[in-house]
Amino acid sequence: MGSEPRSAAAHRSVDVLASKLRRRQIVGSRATALETLLVLRQVIAKARFANIEQLVEIIRGVGRRLVDAQPKVGNTVRKVLHHIREEYHAATQGTNVAAKPTSFSISKFVLQGQPRKHAGPPKSSESKGTLRENDPHDPDSFARGLKPVLMEAIQDVLDELETVYDNISKNAKDHIHSDEIILTLGMSKTVEAFLKSAAHVRNYSVIVAETAPSYDGREMAKSLSTAGISTFLVPDSSIFSLMSRVNKVILGAHVILANGGMFAVSGSLMAATAAREHSTPVVVCAGQFKLTPLWNLYHEYGALDFGNPTDVLGFENGDLIDKVDVVNPYYDYVQPDLIVAYITNDGDHPPSSIYRLLKETYDDEDNEL
Repeated sequence: MGSEPRSAAAHRSVDVLASKLRRRQIVGSRATALETLLVLRQVIAKARFANIEQLVEIIRGVGRRLVDAQPKVGNTVRKVLHHIREEYHAATQGTNVAAKPTSFSISKFVLQGQPRKHAGPPKSSESKGTLRENDPHDPDSFARGLKPVLMEAIQDVLDELETVYDNISKNAKDHIHSDEIILTLGMSKTVEAFLKSAAHVRNYSVIVAETAPSYDGREMAKSLSTAGISTFLVPDSSIFSLMSRVNKVILGAHVILANGGMFAVSGSLMAATAAREHSTPVVVCAGQFKLTPLWNLYHEYGALDFGNPTDVLGFENGDLIDKVDVVNPYYDYVQPDLIVAYITNDGDHPPSSIYRLLKETYDDEDNEL
């Protein structure tokens, strides 16, 4: 299927995206998810398939190639597969009217999890009941009938990503109160939008850790200060001593794991641990597209991405270089018991309910692409 000439351009775009991901020419979870969606939309538009299994295998094949370049792309691929199945069941439910009625059982009810969000009628009513899989006379009829609703479904996901910052920030005033002192670190676009939104109705102060060795905290501090927020930039070594004055720690997430833990910028574990010692709540701002059904994405360091070790220990340190192994991971693993709540574009959730969100967002058969 994938070797058809008409889909050659679409598969070239997959190779281009994979190359950009490997070279870190696309950085940021949201930007990566948007680029992945655009490529998947192009692949589906050009693909030829006579049944749903062929379409799913095409998307999985693309997903595996992209995940090899950047593991976090898998979340977007899984979400697209989830929507493909939803739209397929909605568009074909009319063909099964004469089928035998399904009997209710507790086991089936439990396995189904939460009801589908799009349980209503299919968006394209003319396709309902007219899809024919494996039609020997017109093999492309199934693809022609299903593609319009698939394009709409992908557009819904694109719209969700476009508005993710606004939807997370709309309830910022409920989490940040006047005269509070907030601590954050690194440069998270989600946290930045969240704090700026709260500043419209609340007067509060923010302590930003520099987040060495990248020093992204400096960019965050400058942005918040420019927006009129009282901002203090401090070295990472000051986090524990300042925590007794902090009312709340607000962090961004690189990815949210199935057990309710997360990977976040290096230094997050130190901040969260210091917060626990002082009984300071830690909340995380993150879009639901960062949810992954996997328990542990990487290895013992908690990160696949590593920075330049010379940023930590330069060659000017002489003999010391030969005596130590320098590791500079981009991300920390923060366990779920250190986090009070996740603030997402679909409401607030404790770490213990992440498994439920995963059931709503992805299908179990897509956990392994």
